[in-house]
Amino acid sequence: MKKLIFVLLVVICVAACKKTKFSPEGPTDVRVKNISDLPYSMVIVNTSGGIDTLGNIPAGATSEYFRFDKAYIRAEIKATINGQLYTTGPVDYNALTYLGQAKITYTVFIKSVPNKTLEISDVSLDAPLD
Repeated sequence: MKKLIFVLLVVICVAACKKTKFSPEGPTDVRVKNISDLPYSMVIVNTSGGIDTLGNIPAGATSEYFRFDKAYIRAEIKATINGQLYTTGPVDYNALTYLGQAKITYTVFIKSVPNKTLEISDVSLDAPLD
């Protein structure tokens, strides 16, 4: 009887343990690298796991990491450049696979000045999530 109570107590304790706040989808720490010759102002990133403002990114610089619930190989990135809003455009996340628990960098450049479009040229997995 004592063994049954002990086993039951162990099972209850294990079941009551808090689950980690991490999941296979994320979180993902995201930053943006500006490889253009112009500074980006008011950079906004939408990863489908959240929307966050990364601030200003000078030409050739990289932002700090910002945590998102999840991120994909594509993201919608908006930035003000010379007073005009540029964007990568909306993303259909339905067929994409999430990047998981990692630190990543979206490398972004100006694709077209007349169309005011940005493009992600590379997504690098920088490190595992701490």
